Amino acid sequence: MSIVDNLKTVTGRIAAAAKRSGRDLSSVDLVVVTKTVGVDMIREAVAAGALTLGENRVQEAKEKIEKLGPIASWHLIGRLQSNKAKRAVRLFDLIHSVDSLDLAMEIDRQAAKIGKVQDVLVEVNLAGEASKAGVASEDALALIKGAARLKNIAIKGLMTMPPFSDSSEDSRPYFKKLRELSDSVARENIPGISMKELSMGMSGDFEVAIEEGATMVRVGTAIFGQRK
Repeated sequence: MSIVDNLKTVTGRIAAAAKRSGRDLSSVDLVVVTKTVGVDMIREAVAAGALTLGENRVQEAKEKIEKLGPIASWHLIGRLQSNKAKRAVRLFDLIHSVDSLDLAMEIDRQAAKIGKVQDVLVEVNLAGEASKAGVASEDALALIKGAARLKNIAIKGLMTMPPFSDSSEDSRPYFKKLRELSDSVARENIPGISMKELSMGMSGDFEVAIEEGATMVRVGTAIFGQRK
């Protein structure tokens, strides 16, 4: 199948999952993951309706954005090192992967230099996997409260990646836990902090994520095929 057909299939599955959950389709944004995908295929996806593109690495995104320009909203969905923050705030509309106060402070510092308030999500490592980034769930509130004092960073919600599994249902408890964490943070009424976004769900489990409240799903393989 073509990228156009795959994108149509994915958006149809998103719509069906939203309907099952009693949610409006407009409450779920598709982040089309373009990691390792060439610029011609990205252009094809945008022409077919992709509005938001997600990249894992700052350097790879920089090269693509220089070639493609602002054809869509660009999100950083992969791990961000502090020494890449300067470049990241110039490239991305939303950074999904803030997992420490030190990183938040560096993003804030770099964003201030260019007069920008950088939208971010806090990445939470719910399973405690050593191989994955993310703040521990019990430390997330302290990070959010610390970041709330920063003037050039705006926390818009949470992100997570559950452990890999062949069964999408295995992800459900993690998605539910992130939603519950988001709700508990929202109840704190921290000034300047929004829990509007829940970035969770990928090609193998995005429908379950939507059923559990995802507002952003990050899908690449189901649109572009297996990466080389």
